[in-house]
Amino acid sequence: MPRRTATMLASTLILIALLCAGVLIPVPYSEMSPGPTVNTLGKVGGEPVLQISGHPTYKTSGNLNMTTVRVTGADYNMNLVEAVYGWLAHDSVVVPHDTLYPGGKTEEQSTQENAEEFSQSQESAKVAALTELGIPVASRVVVSTVIKDSPAQGKLHAGDVIKAVDGTEVKQPEDVAKLVTKHKPGENVTFTVIPAKTAAAAEKAGKQPEGTEKITITTKKAPKENRAIVGIQAGTDHTFPFEIDIKLADVGGPSAGLMFSLGIVDKLTPGQLTGGKFVAGTGTIDDQGKVGPIGGINMKLVGARDAGARYFLTPGDNCKAAASDTPSGLTLVKVKTIDDAKKSLEKIRAGDTAGLPSCSAG
Repeated sequence: MPRRTATMLASTLILIALLCAGVLIPVPYSEMSPGPTVNTLGKVGGEPVLQISGHPTYKTSGNLNMTTVRVTGADYNMNLVEAVYGWLAHDSVVVPHDTLYPGGKTEEQSTQENAEEFSQSQESAKVAALTELGIPVASRVVVSTVIKDSPAQGKLHAGDVIKAVDGTEVKQPEDVAKLVTKHKPGENVTFTVIPAKTAAAAEKAGKQPEGTEKITITTKKAPKENRAIVGIQAGTDHTFPFEIDIKLADVGGPSAGLMFSLGIVDKLTPGQLTGGKFVAGTGTIDDQGKVGPIGGINMKLVGARDAGARYFLTPGDNCKAAASDTPSGLTLVKVKTIDDAKKSLEKIRAGDTAGLPSCSAG
């Protein structure tokens, strides 16, 4: 065999061996890529994303698209070839596995956490939208979670309404922890609550819940800290003056909050927020309408641009990263609150785009 042919054959075999090894060698990385976008003013599977009953609604037009990021699963092991391909691709990002799944989080744990965050984002989006429109929303402090094998297990239950701790009225979820930690581990703390079943029955009947119970719980020492705990997480439950349902499955995380709230505002007010324009965006939102940062901003920009968006509502804290690699044809609009977003949409609708608050890479 001629030397040149032998050399080429050997090189080919080495290359094949390296490729095979690359496919077989797992690496501790995960991949992020643009996910689907959904128009909060539109339909998915033939059903409106936002369904409102018990209050007048108005015709909408254009797009207020929420954006998503597709990620490899917690239990998926990338190989070296996939990682290298992801690093070279412009429309995906390869990051250390622990960045997306810290502490060895499993697929099941990640899915559950994303579902809980998505549910909370919907709740906050409704509150923020109605508050922005001056529509009162009743709220109450409730038991969100009872930790297994904690002093509270079997005594307090998720959904119990917390009226007071040791006779002191509770107004915010953080009040509960402050009052409990006034005790030393081993001391008793008394909760005044409306049981979850009583509260749920009253809400279904359209009445205010009545009838409280006093529950005494002996505190214990927190792990690695010398403070008293009972083993619950307090949260806020809202009672809305009319029905608002968000019909969207297979989506997780908190980042759609801003776009849900804007969609609700658009449907509940005369006129059209976008004026028929295609606007996309992202951002968490709290009950007060403050917009918070999210992950995967650059992947969401690509997904929005590919879907046809011209403008992208960008959380202020994500602006620097977004501006460093903005897809062509997409205008970034900086927002910090739902009110900021509404004012920017008014400018977009009027064609006054020169006055839009912009993002800077500096």
